[in-house]
Parts: sequence; C-alpha cells; structure tokens
Amino acid sequence: MFRSASSFAIRSSRLLKSSLLTQKQCSSAFRLSTTVGTLKTLSPSLHLTTLSAPYHATSRVAMVSGEEMVKDFSSPVGVDVAFAMQTLAESDCVCFDVDSTVINEEGIDVLADYLGKGAEVAALTKEAMEGGMKFQDALAARLELLKPSKGSIESCLRDTPLQLTAGVEELIKQLKASGKHVYLVSGGFRIMIEPVAKVLQIDPIKNVFANTILFDDKGEYLDFDANEPTSQDMGKPKALQIIQQSNGYKKMVMVGDGATDAQAKPPAMAFIGFGGVAVREKVKATADWFVTDFSDLNKIIKTYCH
Repeated sequence: MFRSASSFAIRSSRLLKSSLLTQKQCSSAFRLSTTVGTLKTLSPSLHLTTLSAPYHATSRVAMVSGEEMVKDFSSPVGVDVAFAMQTLAESDCVCFDVDSTVINEEGIDVLADYLGKGAEVAALTKEAMEGGMKFQDALAARLELLKPSKGSIESCLRDTPLQLTAGVEELIKQLKASGKHVYLVSGGFRIMIEPVAKVLQIDPIKNVFANTILFDDKGEYLDFDANEPTSQDMGKPKALQIIQQSNGYKKMVMVGDGATDAQAKPPAMAFIGFGGVAVREKVKATADWFVTDFSDLNKIIKTYCH
C-alpha cells in the first residue's frame, strides 16, 4: 500500500511538471504565433525564417564532426584539417583574399604589364606575398614605380579584364545560400576590386576592404590612403577585427594564398590556404587546411551546410 501511494505521488508530480511545462511551451508558441500573425498583417511577404534569424549571419553547430568530414577527402593537407573543415561548416563569415585567390592573377601585376613595368613590379609582389618584405613597403615601392593614373587603370580593366579563378563564383554562391556572409579583404586596389565584387554580387562598399589610390583633380596618381587597414603589414587581421566587431560574427574563416592572409588568424578561427594559382610553401606549411581547388570547400558547404 505504501509503495502504491508513493508511486502514485511520483507519477502525479511528474504529470504536474509536465502539465506546467506544456502550458509554458504553449504560451511561448502562442506569443510567437501572435507575433508572426501581427507582422504578417503588416507585411504579407514576410517569411517565418525572417524571425528565426537575426540581421547578421549566425554560426551553427555542424551535425558531423570535422574528423568525419576528413574521411570524404583523399589525403587532405594542413596542420589541422578537421578543425578547418568543421569551422568552415559552422562559420558565419568567410573572408577571401582577391589576388591569386578570387582572381587567377595578381591585379597589380596585370596593371604593371599593361603599363610596361611588369618584371620590376612582379618581383616586389612575390617578395611581399612570401613574407620577405613588409607589405606597406612593397605597396609604396610598386606604386612609386607605376604612378598609375585613374584613366590608365580604367583602360587596363577595359582592355584586360580580371579573370575569376575557376570555381570561386559557385563557392561564393553556395556560401551565401547557406547563410554565411562573404567579404573580400585585399591588399590590392579598390578601384580594381569593386568590379569583381559586383560580378560576385558582393556589396562593393560594405563588404570590401582594400587599398584606395588617391588621384588629383586631373586623375593623376598622388598617393595611397595609408589609413586603410590593408595598406599596412598585419592589416588583414585589423580588417577582420573591424568586420567582427561591427557585425558580431562568432566564427570567421580566412581564405587566401599569401603570408598576409595567414596573418588574419586570429581573429579568424581558421585559415584555409589556397594554392590553385600559386603555391607558396610558407603558406602551405602554416595553413589549417591547404587546397588547390575551390571544389573542396564547396563540397563541405554543399554536404554539411544545407
């Protein structure tokens, strides 16, 4: 008799708690339903998913671990491949270098060739990308050699338009479709990168960090804006810090081919080195994951982020 009474009391207690919980859940559901209904009345085109996601992208927890993701690839390269794969899958923001990453050439080298000073500028570019010269020194030296006018840059872009790297357009499309925000962070020139951003449907003002060339009233070269974060060595981590603080991103990934891109971790949680245009051994040795084809990154996004 004692056991039966005790058992009944326990069951009654559980039922009461369950009832209270159900009431709370129903109340919350009612409030949400009421809110949705009110907003739908104000804006019939509003989708329910608009309410479930904040203004900026949010990181998510992958349903599969990085260790499991690695199994989908044959001998991937990197110092922490599983971590990089999982971070990419869970990221809310992915930042790309532009030269030799988003495009299959160095923009400043294209401009230098167009102006007949290709060999000298290419040597300085290579030294900067491999970490042998401070970036601001290489930037100043290259621009001093070129002294490009606004008109000459526009003519260069018209006559020899920059070429996207194979697979990058599809990758960025998939990243955006999965709710991730995409930025271009480059030591190159804004005047040359903004047209690339527009092709990729990336906001050329808000989502591009690059160097600004200053011209006089006649469009002749004056200088570059030293206030741009990417005009200095360690400029990319500064740019990513600005992006993170302005948007509240939790998990950022940097993708690029050069030593300056590797510097972006931190604040990036993971650095993915890209060698599809040029393989730089220092970058390959430090990258969490090193790839030569954007289809590898796209595989992660398509498989684990939709």
